[in-house]
Amino acid sequence: MQMAFDFGAVGDMAWVRDQLRSRFGQPDRVCARAPIGQLVKSSISGRTLDEVSLAAYRRLVQAYPEWPALAAASTGDVEVLISDVTFPDVKARHLGDALRAIGARHPDFDLAFLGRLSVAEALTWLERLPGVGRKVSASTLNFSTLDMPAFVVDSHVLRVLSRYGFVRRKAGTRTAYDAAMAASPRWSAAELAELHILMKRLGQTICRLNRARCPDCPIRQRCKTAAASSRRPVRAGRRNTDRRQEVMRE
Repeated sequence: MQMAFDFGAVGDMAWVRDQLRSRFGQPDRVCARAPIGQLVKSSISGRTLDEVSLAAYRRLVQAYPEWPALAAASTGDVEVLISDVTFPDVKARHLGDALRAIGARHPDFDLAFLGRLSVAEALTWLERLPGVGRKVSASTLNFSTLDMPAFVVDSHVLRVLSRYGFVRRKAGTRTAYDAAMAASPRWSAAELAELHILMKRLGQTICRLNRARCPDCPIRQRCKTAAASSRRPVRAGRRNTDRRQEVMRE
């Protein structure tokens, strides 16, 4: 398995951030939600445009202002409210199951106790919930008021890391997470959140799934795919024949 230190990625991680910051600017960090709110938002956001998932989240909290009410809602009712996200049926079912599991142990739905655990312990706790994988668990820790240093790897970030050569082409989210965290020791939650935003923006605008614009890329100098593209066209990103599986445990 190719890992971060194969090519000195501790230095590369900071270099990548600096290059992306120069291109896109330093992003503002958004106002953090409570952990349970962030978990809900992240659970419905996979493979969905940010503005679409945010609108769906707002409909949920408007319809169910209290978390116990959302946990008790039928899967069908939740699915209607999030109908424009990707695979709403899968997400509605997992969200309800996860909220009921939380409510059974913590009726107040307060996940602040996770802040007293190590990042690894908190990730493990969250990933025992139905449908919660590394992306959702890391988002819950980093983007919420917990403010814990966990790097969020979504599909855009994974594509950037893979094409750059940071992880192998078919590496999964957990492998990419482990490599990125090993390459960013002592980075704060805010620094990791910034890197996520910058890499995601690169993936959305330049390092796109079906056509990478390598000549325009601010990190092309050290990117393995950019080097290869000077000799042959960049292939389209690998598609999963059953994309439903991609949102089963994000």
